[in-house]
Amino acid sequence: MQRARVLQVLHRAGSRRSLRAFAVAGCALLAGCAGDGGSLLGSGTTTVATDKARLTQSGFLSDYARLRPTAWGHGIECWRDPALDATRYNAVLVSRIDVSLRSRDGGPQTFDPKDIATLTDYFHHALVKALRPQMQIVNQPGPGVVVLRVALTDLVPTKVTDSVAGTLIPYGFVAEAGSGAATGRPAGSTPYMGETGMEMQFRDGASGRILGECRDTEIGRKYAVDVNSSAVGAAQTWANGYLSSFQAWTYAKDAFDKWSLQVAERLAKLRAGQP
Repeated sequence: MQRARVLQVLHRAGSRRSLRAFAVAGCALLAGCAGDGGSLLGSGTTTVATDKARLTQSGFLSDYARLRPTAWGHGIECWRDPALDATRYNAVLVSRIDVSLRSRDGGPQTFDPKDIATLTDYFHHALVKALRPQMQIVNQPGPGVVVLRVALTDLVPTKVTDSVAGTLIPYGFVAEAGSGAATGRPAGSTPYMGETGMEMQFRDGASGRILGECRDTEIGRKYAVDVNSSAVGAAQTWANGYLSSFQAWTYAKDAFDKWSLQVAERLAKLRAGQP
């Protein structure tokens, strides 16, 4: 019933040609907007999903052939040194984030440098925020330090004009919602959704030895449904995905939040002796 009410709100928002109306209705549906409008809807990490067909091979990592899908990463591919003893590390250095940009046709693409700075700063902050509760954040490598290196290898903004156009078509969301699975993309995505790819490397801060490597490419889900959540949680996920489709870089930030939480959770388990 809750999901059906969300669908009704989404359709009314599109037919009235008012995204603001949808936002107000969505907040009312979810028991009232919080002060900043975002805390109620949560981090949005369920509004993105791995697209295995778009995993990158930029040359940032040492050996892509040894990467394998993980049981914990929901699509992320990783490799870990079998001799790794994570209990030896109590600090982490989050290095400057590298960026590799491309357009939807695979060629070069130009972005506002301010956008790139904002995104890399956001990702860096998200990693530090997620890791700080369990590890000391340091600025120099050394014994007991994990050096975390990250490259954004696929960065494509959402085409907001296309998202708005699809919303204004009566019942257009019904066709759009199934377009992802029909084209081999993650369920709930559309061809104009943003994409964000990363390659990540973990090194020993004293020796420089590679401890592990990962890669992933996340794509936005305008019609995201969390089937494992409660009715309210499913509605929250749906609202998150829908609202994110009207901003160029929101899905990228959702991916950054997702990766940061996954890194922190994985390191915590490894340091606790739970491989």
